[in-house]
Amino acid sequence: MKTASKLVIHDQQSEGGYALVALLLLMSLLALLALAAAENVRQQSQREREKEAIFRGEQVSDAIRSYYRYRGAQGVNSLPTSMDQLLEGIPRGTKKLQILRVSASRDPLSSSGEWKLISPTSGDVTDFVKALTVYSGGTPPTPRMQGLAQLIPQIANVLDTESSGTAPGGESD
Repeated sequence: MKTASKLVIHDQQSEGGYALVALLLLMSLLALLALAAAENVRQQSQREREKEAIFRGEQVSDAIRSYYRYRGAQGVNSLPTSMDQLLEGIPRGTKKLQILRVSASRDPLSSSGEWKLISPTSGDVTDFVKALTVYSGGTPPTPRMQGLAQLIPQIANVLDTESSGTAPGGESD
């Protein structure tokens, strides 16, 4: 009778090892699924920050446009030179009209939160217009405000057909 009970106890102990292996396998599969999901979460987070940067950039653009009109639209001298000028607002009677929210004055994509100041005649604008023209299939962008259109450098021969390199920001095909 004792040998039969030892046999039953021995069978239960050997099944305990299989349960441990099954648990380790399940945990490994869960870890792999978590790694795959982490990449998607990181990518989605980056997309959300980019959407927020576009939204805030449009608000800054509208504020610059309002400031430019207020200053008389007289070329480069009518543009703001700092974000603080936009945050101060523009005078309307005895009060100041707020043209930019404080939260919009922070760049969500940079670690410092500071927007980069670029003058309309800088090489950065020229490079951006070239890349945007190549991306849009050869049609250069047109500014919304006609007064600022004269300040932005005109791009000649953007689609440099002589070069063999690829366009910045685009695919080689």
